[in-house]
Amino acid sequence: MVISMKKDILVTCAVTGGADTTGRNPNIPVTAEEIARNVADVAAAGATMAHIHVRDPDTRLESWKKEHFVEVVERIRDQGTDIIINLTSAIGIRITFDPNNPSELDPKNTDFWHPERRLEHIEAAMPDVCSLDVPIMNYNDTPYCNLPEHVRILASKVKELGVKPEIEAFDLGDMWRTRDYIADGLFDDPPLIQLCMGVKYGVPATTRGIVAMCDMLPENCVWGAFGIGARQFPMVAQSVLMGGNVRVGLEDNLYLDKGIPATNVQLVERAVEIIERLGSNVSSVSDARKTLKLRIQ
Repeated sequence: MVISMKKDILVTCAVTGGADTTGRNPNIPVTAEEIARNVADVAAAGATMAHIHVRDPDTRLESWKKEHFVEVVERIRDQGTDIIINLTSAIGIRITFDPNNPSELDPKNTDFWHPERRLEHIEAAMPDVCSLDVPIMNYNDTPYCNLPEHVRILASKVKELGVKPEIEAFDLGDMWRTRDYIADGLFDDPPLIQLCMGVKYGVPATTRGIVAMCDMLPENCVWGAFGIGARQFPMVAQSVLMGGNVRVGLEDNLYLDKGIPATNVQLVERAVEIIERLGSNVSSVSDARKTLKLRIQ
């Protein structure tokens, strides 16, 4: 794929994530009302797309209940926020083996779902986009398992729903597999690919890392990249320079500067500044919808 800077950059904000991080940053939205308000605020700051997990209001931990997703999406739409809604489907993929019988799973610490169950909240909420992870990897020390046959089922179902899948790739093998999926016709043009940089045991969030990933991008895809933690803003610049879109947000990085808790708005504002200082612009939502060929609401 030819790599060159482009004029209009799609900015995604991943507003909350699913990790147990609320004790480390008081600005992480938890309730449906807080998440929807954050989405409105980042849209006003320049975000084109919001990537959304949901949380249980009582425990403040990640929730997989479809009613929580539906409430968030309804609130965003009811408040008239002009933004592309992107819901996670990275649920039900955690496996843990029984230490006393490694050929069996540990049912207490395993959440491994059939693909159709993983998409119940997508079908109920009908976002514009949903993430579609492709790796089988150790996410820190937890095996995350996206079986190839499950990815194929997921891709087929979201195509049937008219929801755009955002392919999430964490390492070079994911890119190889993604190219095979695209060659097999699993994804409509243009395929949307997110390079997830710096997740432990995935590809490092470095210049060499993103170059290696970009070398394996298929032709005519729409792609972006993000970095974890302190690598968030360096990856914004690297992605823009190489012709990609960008993602920031409290899912991936809790701090504006060292020791200073960020807000989602501040992270988006800084990303917009980097984009503009490098000579590019932020894409409008309407232009991004056309580029991605999203269904008409």
